[in-house]
Amino acid sequence: MKQFSVPMALVDYIPVVLFLLAMVSISEDLKDKLKGVGGIMFKVGFALIFAAGFLKATYKLLYALKVGDFVFLSDQFFPNQALGFLLAGIGLMIVVMGKMKGNVYGVIPTMALVGIMVVGLGALEAALCYLANKLKNRKALIAFIVSFFLLLAMGYLSSKDFDKAFMNWLAQGINVLGQCLILYGARQLHASGLGKL
Repeated sequence: MKQFSVPMALVDYIPVVLFLLAMVSISEDLKDKLKGVGGIMFKVGFALIFAAGFLKATYKLLYALKVGDFVFLSDQFFPNQALGFLLAGIGLMIVVMGKMKGNVYGVIPTMALVGIMVVGLGALEAALCYLANKLKNRKALIAFIVSFFLLLAMGYLSSKDFDKAFMNWLAQGINVLGQCLILYGARQLHASGLGKL
């Protein structure tokens, strides 16, 4: 049995409101700079974070008031907040670093971009591995795991000296193999009935 009281639910709104006030303050201060892709990503991200927290607090309040157990209001919290923080963080990084140097895309350190890519790739591959495991398709699972490491290697190589033809060929070979494994895994999932899940 869940232990939510009305006071607990009301207190849960406090960090949500504090976060909103902080982001509105930052948005106001940077309003002339929050244009373009970075600004849109930041605004969408912070809206997702706020909505995730607000809906979770609302879930607790409705449960405490015995209105109902609207589980979807709780279940949305982690996915929306994770995506929101990723978008807001990347967006603000683009805005701040771009405005400091006068070039929106050329100033973010390569390793920071590699880190962002690893997070996104890891989330994608983890979801694909989950589906492969759920469908009990070992071939797809192995393909996704191997493709993850190949694409990590590709990301690492892309941060190296691409003036050398050998590095280009090596990186592209690894990339092609990694993408082939993702396609193979996707076809395996299809054959295992992914559309019927």
